[in-house]
Amino acid sequence: MNTLKFTTNVKCTGCLAKVTPGLNDLVGENNWKVNLEDPKRILTVESNKSESEIIANIKVAGFVAESLVDV
Repeated sequence: MNTLKFTTNVKCTGCLAKVTPGLNDLVGENNWKVNLEDPKRILTVESNKSESEIIANIKVAGFVAESLVDV
């Protein structure tokens, strides 16, 4: 499994509730989390899915995710 990180515009628990069903279906429950306390709202995913699949899944829920590359 790979660890992928994304910045998102998921801002609150209500937003989190909207992305949960799709992310659970795509990568499995407990294989992802969003840090709502970080200003960048970091989404961390443990999965073999591609970045583009995860970004598309977030978009379907009405949110934006951009790949976060560690420098």
